[in-house]
Amino acid sequence: MKKNFWYLVVGAVVLIGGGTAWFFLTAGETDPPGIVVAGDPVMIGKQKLLTVTFSDQGTGLSHTEIAITQDGRSRRVSAADYPEKGIRNKSVSVTLDTAALKLHDGPATLTATAVDHSFWNNRTVVERPATIDFLPPQIAQLNPTNHINPGGTGVVAYRLSETPALTGVQAGELFFPAYPLTLAGKPAYVAYFALPLDATQGSAQVRIMARDQAGNETVNAVPTLILKRKFRSDTMPLSDAFLGKKMPEFQTAIAQLRGKTPLETFVYVNTQLRNDNFQTIQSVCKKTEPRQLWQDTFLRMKNAAPMALFGDRRTYFYGGKPVGNSIHAGVDLASLALAPVEAANAGIVRFTGDLGIYGNTVIIDHGLGLATLYAHLSAIQVRPDQAVKRGDAIGSSGATGLAGGDHLHFAVAVNGQFVDPREWWDPHWIEDNVTKKLAAAF
Repeated sequence: MKKNFWYLVVGAVVLIGGGTAWFFLTAGETDPPGIVVAGDPVMIGKQKLLTVTFSDQGTGLSHTEIAITQDGRSRRVSAADYPEKGIRNKSVSVTLDTAALKLHDGPATLTATAVDHSFWNNRTVVERPATIDFLPPQIAQLNPTNHINPGGTGVVAYRLSETPALTGVQAGELFFPAYPLTLAGKPAYVAYFALPLDATQGSAQVRIMARDQAGNETVNAVPTLILKRKFRSDTMPLSDAFLGKKMPEFQTAIAQLRGKTPLETFVYVNTQLRNDNFQTIQSVCKKTEPRQLWQDTFLRMKNAAPMALFGDRRTYFYGGKPVGNSIHAGVDLASLALAPVEAANAGIVRFTGDLGIYGNTVIIDHGLGLATLYAHLSAIQVRPDQAVKRGDAIGSSGATGLAGGDHLHFAVAVNGQFVDPREWWDPHWIEDNVTKKLAAAF
């Protein structure tokens, strides 16, 4: 009898303990829900897309709510009930229309509330300070005139009335970020941008854009005089000897080209591979120092004759028929075979290695989105992230990639967009278009 009694006691304790544990692990949980508000502190302009993430890893969410309060008046902007248990995560996005909500410039409070399905209805309330801001950034341009060549580089400096979330220059369809610096002892911004090859006066809109933390945006037109310029057009016959020599290199490197004819391989290399390489260059050039690394005029390869110029439009012929075209994005310089190649200016190496049509390539970052590219090298003497000085040896000229003979393909890029290198070889152009603009700040 005594044994049975104690068996019953132990069993009851186990049942009670197990039931208690089950209760507190399920309906009786005491852990409150979690709330994460994207952006802290919250800046709200005329319209603001606000995202709040609610979570409860126990019984799940039963109710979520978002409200904004100003001058003691609360406006509920989102509320939802979840009758079924088990909803453990919910991301709620709501657009705050400040005019419809009758908010005004000044402080406010954002409140997010979550309740779970537990027996206790655990509740979490999170309050975040918010600022209602309707005033967009004010832009003060520091350069009243800008003479720019088609295919060339433009440089603008300006001041803003507040620290932006995003600012830069929109040139046509392309956006070029600006970088903060100090001019005449005051904070300012500078942006390098590239003008398209086919730009003419009135055809290419150049604008400074500034967006603040609240999403308010200002756009100012940049006064520009786009100069007239013509670029050469060349026809380039493809010989069987050239195709037979160069195309096997690409067929070996790219599996999908194996079994293709030399002409089919060339068409792929000149289109798909060329585009892939350009995307890589753009990606590499996104990594840039937010300060100017270069000084003085950019160096040109010593004792080298130009073979092809920036902007040359090429049409390739095979058997008397056109089979492709391209626009030359740099300057080809020929000297002696295996000639030394030097860094055109001080910077940081961002890329070394094989780059498809460019062969063995080095890309150097000169800060503020400006970069130089050295292609078709036979040897590379630098490594990524290495700092180089103006005139440092970085490799030797060669015929790697889509090159018919030993030469250096030299290119300059602004935020990954190619521009005419000859401007950066010209001390007068640098003085007028960069140095004086930055020195004239008020």
